[in-house]
Amino acid sequence: MRALRERLRDTGRSFGRVFRNPNIRRIEGAWAASVMAHWSYGIALAVFAYRDGGAAAVGLIGLVRFLPSAIASPFAAVLSDRFRRERVIVTAELTRALLLAATTAVVVLDGPSALVYVLAAFVAVAYSAVRPAQAALLPSLAKTPQELTAANVTSSTIESLGVFGGPAIGGLLLAATSPDVVFGAAAGAFLVAALLVSRVHVASEPERREAREGMLAEFAAGFVTLAHEKGLRVLVLLLVSQTLVAGALNVLLVVSALELLDLGEEGVGFLNSAVGIGGLVGAVVSAALIGRRLTTNFLIGILLWGIPIGLIGVFPEPATALIFLALVGLGNTLVDVSAFTLLQRAVPDEVLARVFGAVQGLWVATIGIGAIVTPLLIAAVGIRGALMITGVFLPILATLFRGRLSQLDEVPVPERELALLHGIDLFAPLPAPILESLARALIPVRLKAGEELFRQGDIGDRYYIVADGVVEILVDGQVVRETSPGGYFGEIALLRDIPRTATVRAKNDVELLALDRDDFIAAVTGHAASAEAADSVIAARLGSLRPGLASV
Repeated sequence: MRALRERLRDTGRSFGRVFRNPNIRRIEGAWAASVMAHWSYGIALAVFAYRDGGAAAVGLIGLVRFLPSAIASPFAAVLSDRFRRERVIVTAELTRALLLAATTAVVVLDGPSALVYVLAAFVAVAYSAVRPAQAALLPSLAKTPQELTAANVTSSTIESLGVFGGPAIGGLLLAATSPDVVFGAAAGAFLVAALLVSRVHVASEPERREAREGMLAEFAAGFVTLAHEKGLRVLVLLLVSQTLVAGALNVLLVVSALELLDLGEEGVGFLNSAVGIGGLVGAVVSAALIGRRLTTNFLIGILLWGIPIGLIGVFPEPATALIFLALVGLGNTLVDVSAFTLLQRAVPDEVLARVFGAVQGLWVATIGIGAIVTPLLIAAVGIRGALMITGVFLPILATLFRGRLSQLDEVPVPERELALLHGIDLFAPLPAPILESLARALIPVRLKAGEELFRQGDIGDRYYIVADGVVEILVDGQVVRETSPGGYFGEIALLRDIPRTATVRAKNDVELLALDRDDFIAAVTGHAASAEAADSVIAARLGSLRPGLASV
């Protein structure tokens, strides 16, 4: 209950902070419209496909939606680093609006179904550009670390709400109207999203990234890293098996609602909504289980992704199906939280982003494969048999690979570094897995007596913790304070993005632990309590120094 109350308070504060910044408010409003429309459109498209060609057509539309997105995602992400990110979002949302308007026209005019499928593929490609651009844009819009934290929390909450809100809206519209109405409504929502983002004003152009040689080698580095480590290979195998089942579930839910449970077309949306509701519950459960072994949490999530699906085939009743699907949603959150943390702990920082890119590509591709294979399974054994076979697939794999996966929990923890982080107000509120990741990211730096670490006016690129010895902080050549073991400095220049306005010099032989800018910013701004502690530290530091001193 304590975790639930804290989460609710944190979420409430986050929404309040977001709404004070008009730029972030527009971005989050656009994201809400986009997510709701995305899921409503998906439900209507699945129903349209079922009417057109039964379960096989539902599987085909799943492949059409996810495979192009898997291929386009890495290239779409590059656009966000080459062009203004708000323009990338506006272009993508306008493209989706136009494609959905065209889809509506095709359906109303009784055009060829194949054209609807082709348009769906292009909608998927346009969608792949939205999320990376939005995530990259938010830091440039936030005025303080607290606002960035609030924006991240709000985006995550909106996405979770959209998983069940969008299908529910789509299901209600289908019950009252037809798929073409839902397509038209989604087009309008995408247009609203584009208009909201078009009103976002970014103070300056982002730096342009130049093309680099060896781009294919850089993309491949993530796959190479995954293939090299046995524990990671098993983790990713189970992950892609889970998304294979997710793709199958997209088809199974449509057929179950219409043929097995007699819920009608609106039932497709309600079944999907149950998964989303379970995902929100899973967020609270994940917080309560944060101290457990991550591989145990992951395997529990994998089991919940399998067993409840099989039980729907055994007990095909609407009420029990909703409960079972909520358990699937809970398992989905456990899998995501545990898998992300395991990857962050086991993968070197220099290839971590590319590893996540490789995993995401595999995820999206296997969702499409699961969608196209499932109609064949239904044709062979019927819908109840398909549910039961799908349900036992993941538990069998989890049993076979449990031992190999457990080695990922055996990564040694740097106790000394972890103890130093625990003693710092900025990091003390962070969950244990994040602290462990930061402890491994710390870089040892040694200075001899009298040696300078950086000078007044330098660009701030690292945060420092004193592990041994004493450093002097000098302003205009005058010592203003000393920092001893357990102390820290350098945070204000990173959080305020301004040059160093003091010189740091070793008073005696010193051992420091450095945290790179990106790791520091991600940790401090990604957790509300940590961001508030950072703000308090900054206020105290600035107040203790003479007027005009802005950072160290």
